[in-house]
Amino acid sequence: MANGFQVTKEDWEHMTPELRAWMTFNAVQNIDRRLTKLESRKWVDKTCSFAGGIIGGICAYFGGKAI
Repeated sequence: MANGFQVTKEDWEHMTPELRAWMTFNAVQNIDRRLTKLESRKWVDKTCSFAGGIIGGICAYFGGKAI
């Protein structure tokens, strides 16, 4: 998790089913929160796509010249 807390296999085996379900729920909520934050950054997607297109175009240009 983000705070550095880790559950070992032994800890997981000794937990109650309710605690396991609660930890699973928290993990899914954390993943959802992170994905929502990433998806809200449209400018990152556009910037990376633009930069990737430029880099790909340059590589294709020089790759075609070498043949």
